[in-house]
Amino acid sequence: MVRRHELTDQEWELLAPLIPRAATGRPRVEERQVINGMVYKIRTGISWRDLPERYGPWKTVYTRFRRYALDGVFTRALQQIQARADAAGDIDWLVQIDSTIVRAHQHAADNRAKRGRQQGEEPDDHALGRSRGGLTTKIHLACDGKGRPLAILVTPGQRHDSIGARPLLERIRVPRTGMGRPRCRPDHVIADKAYSSRGFRAYLRRRGIAHTIPEKTDQQRHRLGRGRRGGRPPRADRETYRRRNTVERCFNRLKSFRGIATRYEKTATSYEAAVTLASFLLWARSV
Repeated sequence: MVRRHELTDQEWELLAPLIPRAATGRPRVEERQVINGMVYKIRTGISWRDLPERYGPWKTVYTRFRRYALDGVFTRALQQIQARADAAGDIDWLVQIDSTIVRAHQHAADNRAKRGRQQGEEPDDHALGRSRGGLTTKIHLACDGKGRPLAILVTPGQRHDSIGARPLLERIRVPRTGMGRPRCRPDHVIADKAYSSRGFRAYLRRRGIAHTIPEKTDQQRHRLGRGRRGGRPPRADRETYRRRNTVERCFNRLKSFRGIATRYEKTATSYEAAVTLASFLLWARSV
């Protein structure tokens, strides 16, 4: 019987082949049982120590989650399900980008014991920033035209959207199911005024990516004030821009996971892995 907040049989069939298997050693707690514990944790936002006993020892679930986060297991799983969708022609490459701020719980802020022994590519600030509301983390998201995550980036909450735009787009990497290089370039990018800058527009043009980004009011005044030297206004089709609400709906679905809507993880690596696992589940329910 599949309980609430656990993987369905279809979701497990998609994820099971990508989970590392131990060839030797003591008998392990069943993989599906442990993954269900991880899903339950990010769905409900409870502490690792408060996991129900049916998922096995909480320390086993946490240790395996941390190992998978450092090894990039959930990132590869997300890329594989994207590859299957792309092979079937199911990805709409009209990509929308945006960001959302997430409040960090006080338990996420205590990183004193972690100093000096960070693993992997953990940033020194742990993607924790201080804003008016306290400690925050910002999730930068690129989603396809059907509202499914293509790439994720976490930064401190005060980091401006435009600074994370290039690294975010460079994280889009959908492998081919057969021969060929991964697809990394969208057909079109839609973004709001926060991404309106000459540098970002030039970057998109160099990569051959069409884009719809409205111009800021002060940029319009500056361009008009220069007269003929100000150049032509950037094109921003209103009908295309109306589809930007798709990324907002994607954020709503991600934040239905209580462990995503509020950050409880101490490290950026673990929190990004939790967002990636939630993104995988959104894809699994749409294919």
